[in-house]
Amino acid sequence: MNKDPKETNSRRSFLKQAATAATIFIVPRHVLGGVGYVAPSDQVNLAAVGIGGKGRTDLIHAALPKNVRVVGLCDVDTQGKGVTEILQSIADFPEANFYKDFREMLDKEKDIDAVTISTPDHTHASAAVYAMERSKHVYVQKPLTHNVREARMLTEMAREKKVVTQMGNQGASNPDQLQVQEWVAAGAIGPISEVKVWTNRPVWPQGIPLPKPDASLQPAGLDWDLWLGPAKWTEYTPEMHPFNWRGWWQYGTGALGDMGCHLIDVPFRALGLHYPTAVECSIGSVYRRMWVPEHLPAGCPPSSYVVLDFESTAKNPVPMKMTWTDGGIRPNHPDLIPANEDLGETGGNNGVMMIGTKGIITSGVYGLNPKLYRPGEPVQKAPEKITTEPEYGHHRKWIDAIVSGFDSKIHRSLTSSFDYAGPLTETVLMGNIAIRSYLLRKTVDERLRYYARKKLLWDGENMKITNLEAANQFVTRAYRKGWEL
Repeated sequence: MNKDPKETNSRRSFLKQAATAATIFIVPRHVLGGVGYVAPSDQVNLAAVGIGGKGRTDLIHAALPKNVRVVGLCDVDTQGKGVTEILQSIADFPEANFYKDFREMLDKEKDIDAVTISTPDHTHASAAVYAMERSKHVYVQKPLTHNVREARMLTEMAREKKVVTQMGNQGASNPDQLQVQEWVAAGAIGPISEVKVWTNRPVWPQGIPLPKPDASLQPAGLDWDLWLGPAKWTEYTPEMHPFNWRGWWQYGTGALGDMGCHLIDVPFRALGLHYPTAVECSIGSVYRRMWVPEHLPAGCPPSSYVVLDFESTAKNPVPMKMTWTDGGIRPNHPDLIPANEDLGETGGNNGVMMIGTKGIITSGVYGLNPKLYRPGEPVQKAPEKITTEPEYGHHRKWIDAIVSGFDSKIHRSLTSSFDYAGPLTETVLMGNIAIRSYLLRKTVDERLRYYARKKLLWDGENMKITNLEAANQFVTRAYRKGWEL
């Protein structure tokens, strides 16, 4: 049937107009708005909790993209030790309002989209939960939380609230890790039954009695009550803030918490690991009297040796044992690796060694400088990769994912969103459950005896030690009134 010419001309006119309209709509928004224009839908209003030390670094790097506007800053200190960086952060973002209490900031600053959280370990979960309850995207420093229960809570809450998350183990975005993953996937060293991880931490006071409180020494600008957060109340303790808190269980997570998420991340990712099935440990002792070791359950030990058991995975077909050593204790030097070569990073202070049936893969912290050793072959090194972005773009990728949206392709490509960082943190903190249990003792036959120095069996899905009920007290913690999670 022949079409009416008027109808044909009308249709051609419509299509021409539609094409013109489509052309208008695909003009980039920055062209429409001029150079430097950021569309409102791409704007990310950022706040920071903890803005000194690592907190300042996280703030600066997260604020680098042009679509980020810093609207809120929070820290408990304005006059104490290490306050120079806090004051500099305030000066760098003069339009942002400053607060000491993150709860007040998150309640008053209604336009906040995302929050960096870089506080002592014991307040990570408190700040993250408060932010996510208000549907804020969060970037939380490693370790994600202070205990296993908190890590599970944050992982589940991120999914429930549909917020974009990232843990601050920036080595997860290091492209050198891709080489390790490729070698493992290709079967370059065969099935891997043993992984060794080590660090020179602690590099702060540890394995000593808890310092005595002295309120007279409290800096005038420090809100000690807010610094304590969920921890039990005590008068100001000198030298705890801003750094030495790492060595005390009320606040820190020791050497494992400081470096575990940077180092264990490498095999955890490459081998597709999940919850361990068992953990056991031994720790270094301190003697001030002949034959009588110090009993210091409030603090982390001077050194520890931890063994974690893992089942086979889709990426590694055999069960695997991972050993962790800290306090400067390093693994032995395998015959396959030349005796004059450093293990792990240059100097050997930190490292990872994955031992398979056909060879060994080593790397430093963050997965840096991976090497492949196989019998009768020269050592293989990863091609040098040049990264110009600070911390491998770990913060920028989080910002991009926020703009792209929850469950977008960019969001799913994040290397340490809580779906991954949660189980990794739980694994790291499993070691601390064993360490703290190791010092448990009770009276037997009128003598104090240690009773928990055994392999602890772990039900990861239910977050429970199945063969020693007393150890389960360390899966969570007691929270100060008003700070309960």
